[in-house]
Amino acid sequence: MRIKFCGITRLDDAEHAARLGAWAIGLNHWEGSPRRCDHAVAAEMGAGLRRQVALVGVFVNQTLDVISRAVENEHLSMVQLHGDEGLSFCNEVSRRTGCKVIKAVRVRTPADLDTARSFRTDFHLLDAHRDGSYGGTGETFDWGLLRERRSRVPMILAGGLGCENVAEAIEASTPWAVDVASGVESAPGIKDHEAMTLFAERAEEAGGPTGLPPIHEPEHFVESMEKDREHREAKAEELRLARELAEGEVRT
Repeated sequence: MRIKFCGITRLDDAEHAARLGAWAIGLNHWEGSPRRCDHAVAAEMGAGLRRQVALVGVFVNQTLDVISRAVENEHLSMVQLHGDEGLSFCNEVSRRTGCKVIKAVRVRTPADLDTARSFRTDFHLLDAHRDGSYGGTGETFDWGLLRERRSRVPMILAGGLGCENVAEAIEASTPWAVDVASGVESAPGIKDHEAMTLFAERAEEAGGPTGLPPIHEPEHFVESMEKDREHREAKAEELRLARELAEGEVRT
């Protein structure tokens, strides 16, 4: 099971996540978060760990210039948009930075899953909904709602996950990855290494090894590539038949 340790603020915690085989670490850039990562520390993590773990910059309603600058300075490989950003903004972030985009959606009702489905980003991150909050609440949501999810975009499950419930969450929702922040902390932004290790062990027991490499492309991208391949093969067949027809006319 792929794990994203979010709210990382210290290099030591980032390195421990990498040792555990984490898929990604989340570096929060929102000024309103108690887990905001200092830019210099984020740049140090990026320089040292970019070949070991995916570096996800987490942003809330911030400008394209701010996001682009962070991506460049910190070697970020993904951008997580956790605010009220629309689809066109998500697409522009992808175009401007070249990064894969994770769109976070706060879930309370089935209608929120419909909202998520409208975002054709690389990943969806589904978090708990609390009025006036953009995440980091430590609260779960009704995982049973995910049985109605129809999107083919890979889903990252977040919201109140910890060592005590990650196995149940994986069984209930079969996510592509799980995201944890407060569930493995001794204080906001300060990770407890024993809790991180236990979380990884329980996620692995429930969903398979943590060290799985990221898939090459999300499923909806693979589907598009397959259609392109089928189109090329059909065109090649048309050309072959045309050549055979032309050769037959020459012989007669």
